[in-house]
Amino acid sequence: MKLRNVPAGTGLQWVKLGIQTFFRQPLALSGLFFMFMAAVSVLSIIPILGTALSAVLTPAANLGLMAASREASAGRFPMPSTLVSAFRGSREQKRAMLVLGSIYAGCLLLVLATAALLGPAAPVGEVETSVTPQMMQDLLGSPGLWFALLVYIPVLMMFWHAPALVHWHGVSPVKSLFFSALACWQNKGALLVFAIGWMGVFLLSGLVISFLGSVLGGAQALNIIMYPAVLFVASMFYASVYFTFRDSFDTGAEPEQLPSTTGDPT
Repeated sequence: MKLRNVPAGTGLQWVKLGIQTFFRQPLALSGLFFMFMAAVSVLSIIPILGTALSAVLTPAANLGLMAASREASAGRFPMPSTLVSAFRGSREQKRAMLVLGSIYAGCLLLVLATAALLGPAAPVGEVETSVTPQMMQDLLGSPGLWFALLVYIPVLMMFWHAPALVHWHGVSPVKSLFFSALACWQNKGALLVFAIGWMGVFLLSGLVISFLGSVLGGAQALNIIMYPAVLFVASMFYASVYFTFRDSFDTGAEPEQLPSTTGDPT
C-alpha cells in the first residue's frame, strides 16, 4: 500500500461523488445514518458509560458508513448489516477495531477534559431553556472551545482513514493512526477544499431550507423540513468520506475489488 498525492481540486470531486452516491441509494444511506444517530442517542441515556461506549464504537460506525458508500458506488444496495461491518470479520479485526475505538475514546476524553480546565462554555449548574445572543458570545469567547477545536484537528486526522486501514487492510491500530495522519497531511490541500466545499453545501442547504420554510408557512413548516434535510445532507457528507480514503491510498485494487468487509484482512 502506498500513499497517493492528489491535487487540491480532488476535494471538490469528493464532494460531488458523495452527493452522486447518495442519490443512487438515498433511502439506504440516510437510513443507515439515522440508525447510527439513533444508537448514539440511546446510548447517551446511560450516564457516563453510554457516552464512553458511543466514543468507542464511533470508528466502527464510520467504517460501516464508508462500507455502505462503497456498496452504493458499486451499484449495490447497502443492507442494514453493513453498518456493523467492523464486527462481521475475523476475531483479530474485531479486536483491532475495539482497540482503535478505545484509543479514540481516550483521545476525546483527554481533549474535553483539558478544554474544561481552561473554562467551561457556560457556568456550571446554569440551565438555559433558550439560546440567547449572550450565550453565543460566551460560547465563542470560551478558551476551552477554541482549544478543543484546535486540538481535535490532529485527532481527526489520525482517525480519518484509520478504521478502513484497520479493517480492510489489516493495519495495526497504532500504525493506522500514523498512516492516516500522514495521508491527511500529504493531501491537506484536497482535504481543505473538501471541507470548504461541504461548508458551502451546508450553507446553501440552510438558505434553501429557510426559504422553503418562509414560503410554506413559517416556523412550523421549517421544523418539518429541517430534520429530514439535515439527515440527507449529513448522509451525503458521510458518503463522500469513503472517496477520500479510496483516492489517498494505492491499494493495488479498484474499489470494487477491495477486500470484502466480511473477509480476512490482506
